[in-house]
Amino acid sequence: MRPAVRSRRGLRATLAHGIVFALILLFSAGAAIAQGARATAAPGPLVAAASDLRFALDELAAAFRRDSGTAVRIVYGSSGNFRRQIAEGAPFELFLSADEDYVVALAREGRLVDAGTLYGIGRLALVIPPGSPLRADGTLADLAAAGRSQRIGKFSIANPEHAPYGRAAQQALTAVGAWETLRPRLVLGENVAQAMQFAVSGSTDGGLVALSLAMAPGALGKAAYAVVPAALHSPLRQRMALTRRATPAARAFFEFLQRPASRQVLQRYGFALPGE
Repeated sequence: MRPAVRSRRGLRATLAHGIVFALILLFSAGAAIAQGARATAAPGPLVAAASDLRFALDELAAAFRRDSGTAVRIVYGSSGNFRRQIAEGAPFELFLSADEDYVVALAREGRLVDAGTLYGIGRLALVIPPGSPLRADGTLADLAAAGRSQRIGKFSIANPEHAPYGRAAQQALTAVGAWETLRPRLVLGENVAQAMQFAVSGSTDGGLVALSLAMAPGALGKAAYAVVPAALHSPLRQRMALTRRATPAARAFFEFLQRPASRQVLQRYGFALPGE
């Protein structure tokens, strides 16, 4: 009988050790899964970017993720709205503005680490959808004539009140004598990307938008575009800066955007580079 007792005791001990070991494995696996979930859920830096950067910055963010393993969260919109939101405490870590004055103002208010750096100079483009009575004439002479003869229905630009490309469009239209005749026909986009959407979709007879959007592969569809002379509007000097909320990941992305390879991407989308 004693061997049987020892056998039962040994079996109970073995079972107990097995249960404890299984619980340890289960706990360890659960901890590892939880840790992995936390790592996966960890958000990347939150970036506020002017709408003219939509295609170029998406490409650069994808390259940064390949290099660093960090995904960047980008919100696109009008620079003027972002300037107000950051001043009111919005949790952005990096601001890429289409108007450097917004960055300089925020820096003076103490919302940014410093005044940042100029990353590009934007250009305007005239976009004309198929079937439009307008010609893709970058001088805007045909557009001005169409306004005088009422040969045009609707025309889109970004809202000049808070979108730098909208202000540049207003300046260009004023320079060729077309602002007053076209103003009743204007459809204002909340930002330049929306103005572009109105133009290429045929909702308007055309639009003045960012060259960087017109040059994006596939963005035009069957629409045509022409570059507007830079002399028709004030320079679209575009600046970026880190906010006081910037994390190390945001700082790394900020440095990444200043690399020669990143600057070449911006140049490919029609931006003039500082110092060139």
